Amino acid sequence: QVQLVESGGGLVQPGGSLRLSCAASFGAFTIYSMAWYRQAPGKQRELVATIGSNGIMTYADSVKGRFTISRDNVKKMVYLQMNSLKSEDTAVYYCNQVPPFGTWGQGTQVTVSS
Repeated sequence: QVQLVESGGGLVQPGGSLRLSCAASFGAFTIYSMAWYRQAPGKQRELVATIGSNGIMTYADSVKGRFTISRDNVKKMVYLQMNSLKSEDTAVYYCNQVPPFGTWGQGTQVTVSS
Protein backbone atom coordinates (compact mmCIF):
# COMPACT_ATOMS: atom_id res chain seq x y z
CA GLN A 1 0.00 0.00 0.00
CA VAL A 2 1.31 3.40 -1.00
CA GLN A 3 1.06 6.09 1.65
CA LEU A 4 2.20 9.63 1.05
CA VAL A 5 2.07 12.56 3.47
CA GLU A 6 2.90 16.04 2.21
CA SER A 7 3.77 19.01 4.42
CA GLY A 8 5.45 22.39 4.39
CA GLY A 9 2.93 24.51 2.52
CA GLY A 10 1.68 27.90 3.61
CA LEU A 11 1.08 31.51 2.71
CA VAL A 12 4.06 33.35 1.23
CA GLN A 13 4.55 36.65 -0.54
CA PRO A 14 5.61 36.78 -4.19
CA GLY A 15 9.35 36.26 -4.42
CA GLY A 16 9.42 34.19 -1.26
CA SER A 17 10.46 30.59 -0.67
CA LEU A 18 9.01 27.40 0.74
CA ARG A 19 10.29 23.87 1.19
CA LEU A 20 7.81 21.05 0.80
CA SER A 21 8.36 17.59 2.24
CA CYS A 22 6.80 14.26 1.37
CA ALA A 23 7.04 11.18 3.58
CA ALA A 24 6.56 7.93 1.73
CA SER A 25 5.78 4.65 3.42
CA PHE A 26 5.98 1.95 0.80
CA GLY A 27 8.54 -0.71 0.13
CA ALA A 28 11.34 -0.52 -2.42
CA PHE A 29 11.19 3.29 -2.38
CA THR A 30 14.61 3.56 -3.95
CA ILE A 31 13.63 1.94 -7.24
CA TYR A 32 10.80 4.35 -8.01
CA SER A 33 10.90 7.67 -9.74
CA MET A 34 9.10 10.23 -7.61
CA ALA A 35 7.48 13.52 -8.50
CA TRP A 36 5.73 16.58 -7.24
CA TYR A 37 2.41 17.47 -8.84
CA ARG A 38 0.12 20.43 -8.24
CA GLN A 39 -3.49 21.33 -8.81
CA ALA A 40 -4.67 24.91 -8.95
CA PRO A 41 -8.35 25.82 -8.46
CA GLY A 42 -10.37 24.95 -11.55
CA LYS A 43 -7.41 23.31 -13.28
CA GLN A 44 -6.20 19.78 -13.85
CA ARG A 45 -3.41 18.31 -11.79
CA GLU A 46 -0.06 18.91 -13.48
CA LEU A 47 3.44 17.51 -13.16
CA VAL A 48 5.90 19.93 -11.58
CA ALA A 49 9.16 18.02 -11.10
CA THR A 50 10.47 14.46 -11.15
CA ILE A 51 13.48 12.70 -9.68
CA GLY A 52 14.52 9.28 -10.87
CA SER A 53 15.95 6.42 -8.89
CA ASN A 54 19.30 7.49 -10.38
CA GLY A 55 18.81 11.05 -9.15
CA ILE A 56 18.14 12.58 -12.55
CA MET A 57 15.74 15.50 -12.24
CA THR A 58 13.29 17.05 -14.68
CA TYR A 59 11.15 20.17 -14.34
CA ALA A 60 8.14 21.76 -15.94
CA ASP A 61 9.15 24.81 -17.94
CA SER A 62 7.09 27.01 -15.64
CA VAL A 63 9.25 26.18 -12.60
CA LYS A 64 12.65 25.53 -14.17
CA GLY A 65 15.36 27.53 -12.46
CA ARG A 66 13.17 28.29 -9.43
CA PHE A 67 12.29 24.86 -7.98
CA THR A 68 14.60 22.04 -6.94
CA ILE A 69 13.49 18.49 -6.25
CA SER A 70 15.52 16.13 -4.08
CA ARG A 71 15.14 12.84 -2.28
CA ASP A 72 16.51 11.01 0.76
CA ASN A 73 16.26 7.28 0.12
CA VAL A 74 17.20 6.34 3.69
CA LYS A 75 14.40 8.42 5.18
CA LYS A 76 12.03 7.74 2.24
CA MET A 77 11.51 11.47 1.80
CA VAL A 78 11.04 13.70 -1.24
CA TYR A 79 11.53 17.47 -1.07
CA LEU A 80 10.68 20.45 -3.22
CA GLN A 81 12.57 23.67 -2.63
CA MET A 82 10.58 26.50 -4.17
CA ASN A 83 12.21 29.90 -4.65
CA SER A 84 11.09 33.10 -6.37
CA LEU A 85 7.49 32.07 -5.92
CA LYS A 86 4.82 33.62 -8.13
CA SER A 87 1.08 33.96 -7.72
CA GLU A 88 0.61 31.35 -10.43
CA ASP A 89 2.37 28.80 -8.21
CA THR A 90 -0.66 28.86 -5.91
CA ALA A 91 -2.00 25.30 -5.77
CA VAL A 92 -2.30 22.17 -3.70
CA TYR A 93 0.96 20.25 -4.07
CA TYR A 94 1.11 16.46 -4.02
CA CYS A 95 3.86 13.89 -4.30
CA ASN A 96 3.52 10.49 -5.92
CA GLN A 97 5.36 7.99 -8.03
CA VAL A 98 5.93 8.40 -11.75
CA PRO A 99 3.43 7.48 -13.11
CA PRO A 100 1.10 8.13 -10.18
CA PHE A 101 0.03 5.06 -8.23
CA GLY A 102 -2.51 4.35 -5.55
CA THR A 103 -4.39 6.85 -3.44
CA TRP A 104 -3.16 10.43 -3.45
CA GLY A 105 -2.16 12.03 -0.16
CA GLN A 106 -4.00 15.02 1.23
CA GLY A 107 -1.55 17.43 -0.38
CA THR A 108 -0.23 20.67 1.05
CA GLN A 109 -1.64 24.09 0.16
CA VAL A 110 0.73 26.71 -1.20
CA THR A 111 -0.67 30.22 -1.51
CA VAL A 112 1.44 32.99 -3.02
CA SER A 113 -0.12 36.36 -2.36
CA SER A 114 0.76 39.80 -1.10
